Amino acid sequence: MRSPTRALISLEGTRSEITGPVFGHNMLNELDNDLILNYARPGEMPVGPRILVHGRVLDEGNRPVPGALLEFWQANAGGRYRHKKETYLAAIDPNFGGVGRTITDENGYYWFKTIQPGAYPWPNGVNDWRPAHIHFSVFGHGFAQRLITQMYFEGDPLIWRCPIVKTIPDKSAIERLIAPLDMNATLPMDMRAFKFDIVLRGRRSTFFENRPEGN
Repeated sequence: MRSPTRALISLEGTRSEITGPVFGHNMLNELDNDLILNYARPGEMPVGPRILVHGRVLDEGNRPVPGALLEFWQANAGGRYRHKKETYLAAIDPNFGGVGRTITDENGYYWFKTIQPGAYPWPNGVNDWRPAHIHFSVFGHGFAQRLITQMYFEGDPLIWRCPIVKTIPDKSAIERLIAPLDMNATLPMDMRAFKFDIVLRGRRSTFFENRPEGN
């Protein structure tokens, strides 16, 4: 499984049994939520469509979850991960690291800038492809387990052909992993926006790969 190159950062938790670690914005670097610039060489940019991904982290009652740490990682525009064991023939982008993080604000809101990732072949099948997607992990106050999921892009025909997606038995759960284009948040002459809310629990919960029994 592809994963961040840096280990998840956690802080000492409170004494309460019902709380997890508490994260502060002082632990973030200035460009942690800007994947367009956080690996680029001075004066250069990564290749590919520039996008803004934004949304909210919510609990089962549709209440915001502030102070949650989100980490995200992805392939570059050609579908290539910056990983030593990567075997796909697409080129590595020297200006794109594909890893970032951010913390939700008091309204549970988050955002980050990145390059829209490309599809890539899935080696377990003869002609299987993974659709463009971004991996997320969520960790924060009130839930001690790190939750992992993926976001897909509206209109991608590969989603319903994907061997990973096909393992999710609930069609509505798959649909909740698909981020719609959000023209209201698009930055004119710069980047399109996609909206992806993450719901931690309940009937409308986001599908988490490491918590299938709770979805």
